Amino acid sequence: HGSGQRVTTDLVSLVRFAVGAEDQLVPFPEKVNERFAAWLLQQENVGRDFTEEQRRWLEEIRDHIAASMNISTDDLDYTPFVERGGIGKAYQVFGNDLASVLDDLNTTLVA
Repeated sequence: HGSGQRVTTDLVSLVRFAVGAEDQLVPFPEKVNERFAAWLLQQENVGRDFTEEQRRWLEEIRDHIAASMNISTDDLDYTPFVERGGIGKAYQVFGNDLASVLDDLNTTLVA
């Protein structure tokens, strides 16, 4: 992932701004952070609380989406997730909700 990935995500922001889909030019990672904060608040509002460990995973998932514009369960077997135990640990942490959390974050953060 390095600077090439950052150029790609910034380019997406630039194109969206240029075609009028966005009224402000904001770097993609900043948009992802804002959308993530709103998503967390929405989850709390419907009574869903995340453990500290789940929040750490969610923040790394957010960062991955900010850099790559997507996340799949396959990504959980690579850095930085593999250091936390990879896909197996992710299933322990989120249970059957893992796929829906990833889908929800992909949809909400990249919109």
